[in-house]
Amino acid sequence: MTGITEFNAAANADTEREHDIQLGLLRELCRVAGAQGDPAVVGEILARLIDYSEAHFASEELLMRMKSYDDYEDHVEDHAQMLDTLRGIAADHARGESALVAGRAAETLDFIGKHIATRDRRFADCVRNNL
Repeated sequence: MTGITEFNAAANADTEREHDIQLGLLRELCRVAGAQGDPAVVGEILARLIDYSEAHFASEELLMRMKSYDDYEDHVEDHAQMLDTLRGIAADHARGESALVAGRAAETLDFIGKHIATRDRRFADCVRNNL
C-alpha cells in the first residue's frame, strides 16, 4: 500500500496529464475552427472537449473535496464557467453560427491556461505539501 505522499504525487501527475489532453483538444479546436474546417469535425472536437472537461472537472473536484480544499467554491465556479462557455460555443455551432467559434475557443484556451497556471497550481501545491 502506498502512503499519502505517493498518492498525492500520483494525483498531481494524473491531473497534469488530464490538463495536457484538455489543452490539446482546445488547441485542436482553435486550429480546425480557425482554418474554417469541416463543421462536423469542429462539432466532434467540441463534443469530445466537453465530455473530457466534465470528467476532468469531476475528478479534480472529488480530489479537492477529499483534501477539504479551502478554495473549493471559487475553483468549482471556474469549472462551471468554462463548461457553460464550451456548451454555449457548441450550441452556437450546432445552430450554424460557427463564425465566432475560433475566437471564442481561443478565449477559452486563454482562460483555462490561466486557471491551470493559478488555481490548479495552488491546489497542486497544497496536495504536494500534504495539506
